Amino acid sequence: MAFLIGGANSAADTGYDVANSCRFDSASSDTLTQTQSTATSDKIGTFSVWMKASSTAATRAVFSGQEDSNNRIALYFSDTLRIYGAVGGSQTVYLITNQLFRDFSAWYHVVIAWDTTQGTAANRMKVYVNGSQITSWSTETYPTEDSDIYWNKGSNLDIGARRISSVQDYYDGYLAETVFIDGLQLAPTSFGEFDEDSPIIWKPIDVSGLTFGNNGFYLDFEDSGDLGDDESGNTNDFTETNIGATNQATDTPTNNFATFNSLTSSRQSGGVVAYSEGNVNIVTSYTDANYLRYPQAYSTLGATAGKWYAEFKPTAMGSAAVGIANTGEFGSDGSTNPYAGYAASGAVYTNGGEYRANDGSSGGQGTYTTNDIIGVAMDLDNLKLYWHKNGTYINSGDPESAATGTGARAIVAPATPGGFYVFTAGTDNTNVATISGNFGNPSYANSSSVSDANGYGDFEYAVPSGYLALCTKNLGSDGG
Repeated sequence: MAFLIGGANSAADTGYDVANSCRFDSASSDTLTQTQSTATSDKIGTFSVWMKASSTAATRAVFSGQEDSNNRIALYFSDTLRIYGAVGGSQTVYLITNQLFRDFSAWYHVVIAWDTTQGTAANRMKVYVNGSQITSWSTETYPTEDSDIYWNKGSNLDIGARRISSVQDYYDGYLAETVFIDGLQLAPTSFGEFDEDSPIIWKPIDVSGLTFGNNGFYLDFEDSGDLGDDESGNTNDFTETNIGATNQATDTPTNNFATFNSLTSSRQSGGVVAYSEGNVNIVTSYTDANYLRYPQAYSTLGATAGKWYAEFKPTAMGSAAVGIANTGEFGSDGSTNPYAGYAASGAVYTNGGEYRANDGSSGGQGTYTTNDIIGVAMDLDNLKLYWHKNGTYINSGDPESAATGTGARAIVAPATPGGFYVFTAGTDNTNVATISGNFGNPSYANSSSVSDANGYGDFEYAVPSGYLALCTKNLGSDGG
């Protein structure tokens, strides 16, 4: 059985399937930009987006509309949802939620629906998250009656950033099923519905039949060569800036893939582990104070049974270590070097050719270097662990040998019951490491593209028979 470390809202099978998303990284200034034409309405519209954020920075903008620095509006998504708008240099809209959004394993659906012709102020701009209207605000300023909204009046639209005098405040994370309706104030049920079998799960529905209006658009991100392609029929396409085929992702609200969990890192403080590219890339830094050594990052998905596979690609390093850890021992290891290789239930394979577990090590495993692909096959049914380097398993391991465990390392049960196993990557020594994790949704292009037996994931090397990518459509499947 596999579990999610967080509250992501994906079901194993949701009917309507979202195939792709777009990955945005603030360090790369990833942006989609459009110049608008004449609107159906300057006062009425709806914006819908599915998002999986990977940063709580306050200045991460999902969307903005701007005519100039005095006439603009933007949607921010950090640990709160925030909407700010100005007309003629004066603030006209300012909404900040009391509700906090800190789950980087979760997909959220956000709908902003406005109609400034309404007499009641609160009806002029309605905000919904996962099908439910937000009614509790720490800051609550609604548009004045009959005012224009620059979501549909500005000459510039930006997805993944905001524009004032220049483009700035870039977004970190994933966006999927991004829709703008020009001229209608719609409810969230136009874009999603609650799952009939799991009524707490809010899921996407097909939006292709909606009436989009003159400036309306629908981005499904399915064309890797043109991620700004508008599928509404309006040809209101966006121009890509620093966005290419590797920005396309299969991590979606209907199949949520594991990433590194930026909220749970080994004894980290400050910049010990830095995350990027939708939390699938990490850079570690070494600090000896307070035992902040050997920092590790852990996956957002974990398991207690089944067989699971991931790949790791170090792209720059002095030292690196990849393997598994158990959440039951997070924070309980009293070693002066607390990371996965120093806990009984964790194990890592280092670039120096060592296998580390239970505060011990053995060498002779074969070294690896930058751009090698290190595969990790975790068999929790038989408590066996295997690594490969560029497709060749160390110790002549055979991850399909089941209980025999040919060339395997034993997985030790955690000292503290109740934990589950996650993939991990990080630093083995005093040097930094830059590592791309591939849980089936890589930030880099594979020379081959291999999926698991259920058809999920994008790996460089063959997934062993019976092993699966860590994603929600595989949860609880045990290979089925």
